[in-house]
Amino acid sequence: MSKGKTIQFKRPDGTAVGGYLIEPASAHNAPGLVVVQEWWGLNDQIKGVAERVAQQGYRALVPDLYRGKLALKEHEAKHLMTGLNFADAASQDIRGAIQYLKSSGSPKAGVMGYCMGGALTVLSLVNVPEIDAGIVWYGCPPLEYVDAGKIKAPVMLHWGIHDTAFPIQQADGLERKLRAAKVRFEFHRYDAKHAFANETADAQGLSYLKYDPEAASLAWQRTVGFLKANLPTSAAA
Repeated sequence: MSKGKTIQFKRPDGTAVGGYLIEPASAHNAPGLVVVQEWWGLNDQIKGVAERVAQQGYRALVPDLYRGKLALKEHEAKHLMTGLNFADAASQDIRGAIQYLKSSGSPKAGVMGYCMGGALTVLSLVNVPEIDAGIVWYGCPPLEYVDAGKIKAPVMLHWGIHDTAFPIQQADGLERKLRAAKVRFEFHRYDAKHAFANETADAQGLSYLKYDPEAASLAWQRTVGFLKANLPTSAAA
């Protein structure tokens, strides 16, 4: 695995934006995965997720949606997330990242996001036709923005049944929309709270966040299997 580096890539509108790219030892023809940040920004934790993705044989790219800004506290994260144009982030930043991966050697490319990034993954699956697979971790946009009939890629979704940031009832509604549109999807529920796969969640001291290593491990195993089935690579670790 190579060392991660900051790169620039072009959005469809021609604007250059930054991102964190990390690649497997043999990046030639490796499939790509855009990893979408939580509301904290492009921090060390989400870089660590990208590194795990690269260890599985994928070129992982994390777009810098906040343009270099990071949140350390909840009120900072809320401020940054509120200022983000979700439609623009999905249709321009994430689509640009997918296009970059494909134009620079990846035969296929998917998207995976957590929390805010999970909601953006859903929006991207609707609005970015180049996506070949999607993995959603406990994040969902308002359902009126989800035209499930436009989702052509297979999707895996992970939810905590005790999540109060994105209540399970909202996830249930999304599942119904996906099923009605005959989307190819896997829907997994865990006896866990929000951010159950983020190993730094407990450090925030927020009651609605709780890291659950058992649920996180199971969800990751399922995710790796889904990636191997839908974005196959010969460089699996």
